[in-house]
Amino acid sequence: MSIQIITDSGADLPQSYIREHQIAFLPLVVHWNGQDYEDGITIEPKQVYDAMRQGHTVKTAQPSPLAMKELFLPYAKENRPCLYIAFSSKLSGTYQTAIAVRSELLDEYPEFRLTIIDSKCASLGQGLAVMKAVELAEQNTPYNLLCETIESYCRHMEHIFTVDNLDYLARGGRISKTAAAFGGLLNIKPLLHVEDGALVPLEKLRGRKKVLKRMVELMGERGDDLQKQTIGISHADDEETALELKRMIEETHGCTRFFLSDIGSAIGAHAGPGTIALFFLNKYIARVRQ
Repeated sequence: MSIQIITDSGADLPQSYIREHQIAFLPLVVHWNGQDYEDGITIEPKQVYDAMRQGHTVKTAQPSPLAMKELFLPYAKENRPCLYIAFSSKLSGTYQTAIAVRSELLDEYPEFRLTIIDSKCASLGQGLAVMKAVELAEQNTPYNLLCETIESYCRHMEHIFTVDNLDYLARGGRISKTAAAFGGLLNIKPLLHVEDGALVPLEKLRGRKKVLKRMVELMGERGDDLQKQTIGISHADDEETALELKRMIEETHGCTRFFLSDIGSAIGAHAGPGTIALFFLNKYIARVRQ
C-alpha cells in the first residue's frame, strides 16, 4: 500500500487489525491510579471498566505533539503520502494538535503530503472510516480520490448509542448528578447520537429492551442500503448485549456484514461499562470510480 493510513485509538479498532493492515497508530493517554497508559497498548478496556465499577476515576488525554511528530516523521523523510483519520475535534484536541505538528513538519519537508481528516466520529464510526480507507488504499486508489471519499464517508456516518449507568455521564459533566440519581431509580436509559462531531441527547426510554428496539428502528429510519453495508457495533464489556443487538438487526433489516469490537479505554472512561453503540451510513457509498 503506497498510501500510509494513520489513525488513533479513538477508532476502537483491535490491535490485530491495526497490525494486519500496517496502520500507523496513535494511542490516546489514559490516566489511572497515578500512572499514564497508552490506550490499547499498555492498558486494556476491562481494567478500566472494573476500576470504574469500583468507583475509581479514570481520566484521559490526547497524544503529545512529540508522539505525533515521531510517528509522522519517517513518512515525511521518505515523502510517503499519508492520510490521518482523527478522532472528532469536538471530543478531543487530537485533531488540532495534528494540524500544528503537520505545519511544523512542512517547514522542513515541504513536499510531504499529509491529509488530516477531522472524522467528527468516535469509536467504530471512526473505525469503519479507517477500514474503508484501508480497503481503498489496498486497491491503489489515487491519493486525492481516496481522501475525498473518506471525507464523505465520515460525513455520512451515523452513531446511535446508549449507556447503562447515568452516573458515568454525570461524572463527566454530561448530565447533573440529580438527573442521574432520578434516572437510575426509574431505570431510565438515554439514547444519544453524534451531530457534527458532538454528543447530543436524542431520547430517554425506560428499560434496556426498549432502547435496543428503538436503536434498530432509528437504523431503519436513517440508514441507506443497509444490507450492502458493514454495520459496526461496539460495546463496553457487554458482548452479550452487543450480540443481541446484532441478532435484532439481522432479523429486522437483513444485514449480514458486521464488525464488532470493544469500546476502548479512552472512550470507555467517559461512557462507562455497559455502553452499546451502533454505526452505519445514512448514504451508502457503493464504490469509487478511479
